[in-house]
Amino acid sequence: MIDTEAAPGTARSGGPSAPELEVVPVRNYGRWIAAGLSLTALAGLVGSLARNANLHWDVVGRYLFAHLVFDGLATTLWLTAAAMALGLGLGTLIAVMRLSSSPVLYGIATAFVWVFRGTPLLVQIIFWGYAAALYKYVKIGIPFTDVTFFQTETNTLLTPAIAALLALGLNEAAYASEIVRAGIQSVDPGQAEAAHSLGMRPALTMRRIILPQAMRVIIPPMGNETINMLKMTALVSVIAAHDLMSNIQDVYAQNYQVIPMLVVASLWYLALVTLLSAPQAWLERRYGRGTARAGRTSPLQRLLGSMTGLNGPTGKKNDEEGR
Repeated sequence: MIDTEAAPGTARSGGPSAPELEVVPVRNYGRWIAAGLSLTALAGLVGSLARNANLHWDVVGRYLFAHLVFDGLATTLWLTAAAMALGLGLGTLIAVMRLSSSPVLYGIATAFVWVFRGTPLLVQIIFWGYAAALYKYVKIGIPFTDVTFFQTETNTLLTPAIAALLALGLNEAAYASEIVRAGIQSVDPGQAEAAHSLGMRPALTMRRIILPQAMRVIIPPMGNETINMLKMTALVSVIAAHDLMSNIQDVYAQNYQVIPMLVVASLWYLALVTLLSAPQAWLERRYGRGTARAGRTSPLQRLLGSMTGLNGPTGKKNDEEGR
């Protein structure tokens, strides 16, 4: 016989439930102490900088919104956008060439990456800026003959702005190609095989199937490359490309206020990087939908959500009606 009687101390179905256990949150005292010490140190640093007379905050305020600063910002922004467009477009082509089964295409792409990734960016900027010392004229014609279709002086064609664009764009293409290649290789090969079985051509498969899935791997490092490109434009000051850093250097070469002018440049670079971080975060969420990381929120978002009465990244109220 099987004893169907419930054991003493256990609740029967429909009977009184067991007493609820009290949930006590873990006290992370070390975390709160570390946060307090960090805030104290940060407040001390900010206060020290604010009271430092050597920074000459009056000079910072005078030049922060000066006309020459905005002229440099315009050059910096268009250089960043144009160099990233050139780098991403050419980098995608180089990545596809490196994945090609043709040894010629693979060799050309590998040599391109080897040269532009293996030499310093500053050297490349100076090289393009002084290319006239190597070739006085730029000619387009039939090789090994005297037939020329186009000819112009190198200094006329390669202005400082164009030289800076070529240096930044070609250097970025070498790094972007590796990022795109890694993103393409992260996609399951079965996706391409399934598309080919449906009659899709390789180019259409790459554009409609492979690249959209690879974007979740490409977007985070490419966003970092965009932010890095914004800061790397400061190097074009060596060829007087009239970017933000070039104009700042022209000013402190006259008034000898080096530190205050560098503070002006730093504030603007920080502001631009902050603006670029917002679309990067949106793109990461956009292409990361359906993954485990899509619903994660940062500690700062959780803190802001608790302060405003919102819960989670969707902004829903903690106490929704009907709950």
